[in-house]
Amino acid sequence: MATQQIKKIINWFSPIISFFLIVGVWEFLVRAFSVPQYLLPTPSAIAVDFSNSIGSLLFHAGVTFWEAFLGFLIANVLGILTAVAFVHSKTLEKSLYPFAIALKTTPIVAMAPLLILWFGNGIFSKVAAAALISFFPSIVNTVKGLKNVDIEALDLFKSISANKWHIFSKLRFPTALPYIFSALKISTSLAIVGAIVGEFVGANKGIGFVILISSYHLEIVKMFSAIIAAALIGIIFFWVVSFIEKRIIFWTDTED
Repeated sequence: MATQQIKKIINWFSPIISFFLIVGVWEFLVRAFSVPQYLLPTPSAIAVDFSNSIGSLLFHAGVTFWEAFLGFLIANVLGILTAVAFVHSKTLEKSLYPFAIALKTTPIVAMAPLLILWFGNGIFSKVAAAALISFFPSIVNTVKGLKNVDIEALDLFKSISANKWHIFSKLRFPTALPYIFSALKISTSLAIVGAIVGEFVGANKGIGFVILISSYHLEIVKMFSAIIAAALIGIIFFWVVSFIEKRIIFWTDTED
């Protein structure tokens, strides 16, 4: 019991210690080598700017998070439904899977201008960008999970004349849940990236907009503040999904 408590304490404090170590080395090297602030600002300068701009950053981070969340939701609902259809229809899987792969291999940066053209400069183009980049992990992981059923368990269900719905709801879907949540956790960061890329191409608010405007004016400190804000909302998003995973998949060890 004591060993477990020590491990928990170590798990909590290790990231904090690593953070301060990295920040300390960064601060020291920038000052020691007199690196110009417009190339690489010190963490202390970034912290000052972040605290001074916290209100504005929260607003823009909220915009980006909302775009990413909607894209995340659309991508994973469609991805899971498509994966279910693929598992129950080999013809459908062979016909449409190559298109999903082609969609994945197309850079979202190349798609973003088209999305702006189709959906305008508003929220819809950013949601579409977030959804496109998040779709592939969802469909791939869900297909793998739904197919990764125990053969003996499947034979047992068939021996008692279980229909397809019972096999899916009682066997395939519970088996696939760890795979689905792995896809959801991957999608959290991808959705943030997709929303920011969409904001790069056309927006007047959001973290991507702040980064873009800061780069135009060579406000590198502010750019770093915006990047940190994007990282923070990505981490929070990931933690929320991980928390839900631990509550739903209680029969497996899902520690990250």
